[in-house]
Amino acid sequence: MEIKIGDVVRLKKKHPCGSDQWQVIRVGADIGIRCQKCHRRVLLARGVFERRAKVFLSRGSEAF
Repeated sequence: MEIKIGDVVRLKKKHPCGSDQWQVIRVGADIGIRCQKCHRRVLLARGVFERRAKVFLSRGSEAF
């Protein structure tokens, strides 16, 4: 799965605040994501992120 900074994804489960849309803010062995509603940051292992990601809502720009 190709993941870029700035991607907005919908995860399978909703965040406790009620949103299911997250923006990718860090890419590496772990994926950093931020909730679009409450701006909470979460760090997920790449494998966990790939299993939980349902659909890409928008794609970010190339980082380099």
